[in-house]
Amino acid sequence: MERNNLYPIFLKVSQLNVMLIGGGNVGFEKLSFLLKSSPNANVVVAAEDFSKEIIDLAKAHDIPLMWRSYTKNLLHKQHMVIAATNDVEVNKEIYRDAKVKQLLVNIADTPALCDFYLGGIVTKGNLKIAISTNGKSPTMAKRLRQFFEEVIPENVDDLVLNLNKYRKTIKGNFTDKVTRLNKLTEGFVIKG
Repeated sequence: MERNNLYPIFLKVSQLNVMLIGGGNVGFEKLSFLLKSSPNANVVVAAEDFSKEIIDLAKAHDIPLMWRSYTKNLLHKQHMVIAATNDVEVNKEIYRDAKVKQLLVNIADTPALCDFYLGGIVTKGNLKIAISTNGKSPTMAKRLRQFFEEVIPENVDDLVLNLNKYRKTIKGNFTDKVTRLNKLTEGFVIKG
């Protein structure tokens, strides 16, 4: 069986410079996904033209729009770039330029030209679960996201906050704390 070797991380995109290039449907999808998960994302969107949906979403979140075609100077002082243009050659150019600048890059619908994927995300208060299919099936990630959104109770954040308070009261070394928290939470997992 093939294995997913991606390393999941949670980025503070409110503290990073994110450039999204593309103003159509795919650009809207990428911007929506980013803002749904991180409403304070520090993102700028560049394109020759923008769909009404992107304009409205950008206005609602105070996201700057740059009305221009791609040039590599758009990548100046960026940490990551998402390319969602409808031009395969421009997307490849963005990828090459991003790699020269050692930026993290995602080229929409082109897994071979991605350092990261935008997978399914479930958020319930402080709890966040990321789902990846290794770029093989975004539809499966979507269905799993919907499943977890249904089965994880809305009040799970109360449990997370209570566990955090309890964790702060535990005395002893790191191993002792982990052992006590593991013992307390072992009933969360259904065995057999």
